[in-house]
Amino acid sequence: MKSRHPDLPVFIVGHSMGGAISILTACERPSDFAGVVLIAPMVQMNPDSATPFKVFLAKVLNHMLPSLTLGSIESKWVSRDKKQVEAYDTDELNFHGGMRVSFGMQLMGAAARIEREIPSINWPFLLLHGDADKLCDIRGSRMMHENAQSSDKKITIYEGGYHALHHDLPEVAESVLTEVTSWITERLPATKSPQPQGS
Repeated sequence: MKSRHPDLPVFIVGHSMGGAISILTACERPSDFAGVVLIAPMVQMNPDSATPFKVFLAKVLNHMLPSLTLGSIESKWVSRDKKQVEAYDTDELNFHGGMRVSFGMQLMGAAARIEREIPSINWPFLLLHGDADKLCDIRGSRMMHENAQSSDKKITIYEGGYHALHHDLPEVAESVLTEVTSWITERLPATKSPQPQGS
């Protein structure tokens, strides 16, 4: 995008695991982005499910049976909109199988890297998270908002919101789109209007 539009600021928007990737990308190349928008990002593992025993077990299994599959995502927690859940279930581009142990280890590694990076984050970011999200722990978003150095940071909690806020109930999805658009627009450089000829 930078080579195609060298004069335009670049923003990165990431959701869920894409949120984790966006955070790590912005940490590696902070000067590439004018801002980062994160919708229900995976910032840390849910401490209720990633107990010390389960983490230990995952490490053992990763050495012995790395391709062993664990439980898959329950699609009913993606959105409160039944049509969106049906669309998720029938989308062939979504992976509907179980998560492999080796993949789970990669997620844990990413979460550990993010936790180390958060105190040095100083780029602008907007965090959006539903407080009923059962797939990515909201505590991670709160922790990032509290501990990042950024002077330009904002968190919006959607009451009752599920995981894919941009595909949640129509009024929530619309509110998310409006907020993201406004946040980005406010950070665009002011453009000079062309002067009329002969003035």
